[in-house]
Amino acid sequence: MSGIEYRRGAPKHLHVAVLVVSDTRALAMREGRDEDVSGKLVERRLRAAGHATVRLIVPDDTKQIRAAVKRFIVDPKIDAVISTGGTGVTARDVTIEVLQPLFDKELPGFGEILRRIGYEKVGGAALLTRAIAGLIGRKPVFCLPGAPNAVEVAMELILPELGHIIKHARE
Repeated sequence: MSGIEYRRGAPKHLHVAVLVVSDTRALAMREGRDEDVSGKLVERRLRAAGHATVRLIVPDDTKQIRAAVKRFIVDPKIDAVISTGGTGVTARDVTIEVLQPLFDKELPGFGEILRRIGYEKVGGAALLTRAIAGLIGRKPVFCLPGAPNAVEVAMELILPELGHIIKHARE
């Protein structure tokens, strides 16, 4: 089956929520400064592919992360969620710990492939790349690192398959 055939019937115009998890970016926003690089990068890539976006910045706070994602999941206009940040190894990095238990199904290959590509680019530092993806209800949720280079690689993986993933998640 060719790459085009298996994508047949996949939605082409999506509405994706972009959740930025960062104490420093949330503080900057409260002070009237939008210093978010990675969330804007996700939005630019999605919009260039013809998709609509909404972006929200929250601090590294369990309750705020969970509430934001749950709000996006129940919104009938939102097709998928992409978070960036809060995936490191510090005590404040809790995005994965908050969202993974909400997954009905996990897509483990996403994190594996992202780390593999990262290893090819930066070597052993890729071990620090914590990234996951899964379905909450019938919506895909991707948790990306906050580093712009990792976001760029992740979007290269996500964009060609996003509509296809959504199509199957809705079945």
